[in-house]
Amino acid sequence: MFRLDVNTASNKSQIVIGESFRNVFNYLPGNERTIVITDANILKHYGDFFRAFPIIEIATGEENKTLDTVAHIYRRLLDCKADRNCFVLAVGGGVVCDIAGFAASTFLRGLSFGFISTTLLSQVDASVGGKNGVNFNGYKNIAGVINQPRFVICDTSMLNTLPERVFISGFAEIVKVAAIQNAALFRYLEENVEKALLHDTEVIFHLVTEAVKIKAKIVENDEKERGNRRVLNFGHSFGHAIEALSDVSHGEAVSIGMIIATRLSMIECALPKEHFERIERLLTRFSLPTSTNIQTGDIIRAMQKDKKREGDDIFFVFLDEIGHAVIRKKQINQLQKM
Repeated sequence: MFRLDVNTASNKSQIVIGESFRNVFNYLPGNERTIVITDANILKHYGDFFRAFPIIEIATGEENKTLDTVAHIYRRLLDCKADRNCFVLAVGGGVVCDIAGFAASTFLRGLSFGFISTTLLSQVDASVGGKNGVNFNGYKNIAGVINQPRFVICDTSMLNTLPERVFISGFAEIVKVAAIQNAALFRYLEENVEKALLHDTEVIFHLVTEAVKIKAKIVENDEKERGNRRVLNFGHSFGHAIEALSDVSHGEAVSIGMIIATRLSMIECALPKEHFERIERLLTRFSLPTSTNIQTGDIIRAMQKDKKREGDDIFFVFLDEIGHAVIRKKQINQLQKM
């Protein structure tokens, strides 16, 4: 088991990797009533345990990450007679954690909350960093807050109940943090693809731990994303646009977005071609997509809805080598000429 304290200007969060979800009682505040927010997939596999708490069930899928779902949570919290002594426990993947964290942060001007993160993607990304939000009118995560959960439990054994496509999707975010920050982790991924895909306990634990350590350190130094935290958006501006225009998952869209950003890095930052080829080969070995049929013009138009846009500009993340990212402010339309 690995414990990591994330200390930011606004709050302190503890991330525990390798802990059993059944030990959540050791982390819950004893003087607050706990209300669980989760979805049908979790209740199907773990409902017997979590029905010990009042449960607010929300629909699955990115399409339900909306203010309507938040309103549903508010109504159910009122039904549960929730007050400021209540604690919200989100159990699920990135969508559940994002919505529940936002709802908890805004109900009664803020309830404390924690996560049991149940997908590989959420364990290494969505549950770390305090970003909580929902989509609106075609804009991804446009309504949200940055507020740290009191704790995050990453029970890697829960990954065994995931559908294969959902499990694999999470590797995109691990490849991302390795590509931008840690060449040694990238090499470890290259050497352990097969074991990772077979849910090797030691390999998965190492990958989740290292990815979380990288992201947590970046977040501690730049919680509000005014500077270097932007490197975590590698592949995401393109990826979010692709996600909005197709039926691929977030991780799959980020995989394609990283390939676009890496290809542009050869032009913008003289990234060696062999580094591009290593990234493309690694994503392919994880059965992640590396191309799309969506037209470039359509992707660029969709990027106009990126919440990180400043006028006609976006801070893009490129690589000059595997393990080192470069942030450049570029005009969106300028990308079509690259």
